Amino acid sequence: MNKKHIITIAGSLGSGKSSTAKKIAEILGYEHRSTGDFFRSIAEKRGVSLVDLNKIAETDLSVDKEVDDRNIEIGKMENIVLDSRLGFHFIPDSFKVFLDISPVIASRRILEDKKNNPNRSKEATGSFDTEEKILNSISERLNLEKNRYKELYGIDDNTSPIHYDLIVNTEKVNLEEVSKKVIEEYNNWLNKK
Repeated sequence: MNKKHIITIAGSLGSGKSSTAKKIAEILGYEHRSTGDFFRSIAEKRGVSLVDLNKIAETDLSVDKEVDDRNIEIGKMENIVLDSRLGFHFIPDSFKVFLDISPVIASRRILEDKKNNPNRSKEATGSFDTEEKILNSISERLNLEKNRYKELYGIDDNTSPIHYDLIVNTEKVNLEEVSKKVIEEYNNWLNKK
């Protein structure tokens, strides 16, 4: 299988997937795509929260089909950084990265982001205004997604290290350090073609 010039970035909620993907795309001169942005646009069109859209997606397969088709199309491209929970699945010849973080630290980051960017964070966490409520929202969303991914794709755990070329814990490193590490390992991966 030929390797593509595509980096797929997955990760825990609050791990910095979107920020990292955007930064890496900027550094490499690649195009940034986000399944999360696409999923948010579907939620917005339907007038529901992301948690509610995940619940809807449990019985309405058109939601996942729309997102899956988009990932498949992106997989035909080159010079892309895609942040997507299932990028590794739909673009297996990409460089697959997982950003990890504990749910407690993630909830703190999301709450801080919510204070700084009220509209963006509301989409992910609803009107939750405490770490505990955000932690519960993260847990609920993760469980809904895991159940759906198992049912639709036979993926037991989309967060398992077996799916990724690189795992980076983002709890104690900043965006620049994470981006540098990903690019360094990506270049090593490309050179092993």
